[in-house]
Amino acid sequence: MLNFRMRMLGLLGPVLLLSLLLFGSAAPSRAAGCENKIARHMVGEAMLAAQFVAAAEKSGMTASAINAALKDIAANSAIQEFWITDSSGHAYLTNTGIDFTFSADPAKQPQASVFWPLITGAKKVVIQAARKREIDNQIFKYVGVAGVDKPRIVQVGVSAANLCK
Repeated sequence: MLNFRMRMLGLLGPVLLLSLLLFGSAAPSRAAGCENKIARHMVGEAMLAAQFVAAAEKSGMTASAINAALKDIAANSAIQEFWITDSSGHAYLTNTGIDFTFSADPAKQPQASVFWPLITGAKKVVIQAARKREIDNQIFKYVGVAGVDKPRIVQVGVSAANLCK
């Protein structure tokens, strides 16, 4: 049995090398495919967050209780950030503790302003490729959906370092 395992381990090196040669050139397209698959999952997560927030607020749950739930979800899932706004773009529900208000002006917020059409109703879903964000220059992927109960942005985010892990 030991000889069989040693032979299998000996074959592993050439197999890995062949895999790198065959599939190494596909890495950029596979990375894009991975980001697209993650985006689809993130849309579902944002939609669930929109439903959760609407139901939580309707039942009288406080903002601090909702924020605590969002912190717990982020600590135990792949989603790192939740940003949920009021109709003026202020993110009053978030697991981050950062005070942030979305602007419609791309000159002020080149990265975040693309989510403003979720408030106006011009879009129902916005998927943004991983890019540098305004608040700290970290690279994040964000997906946002419109609120189900009122005009708002419901956004989820994952850092580029955690994409495709």
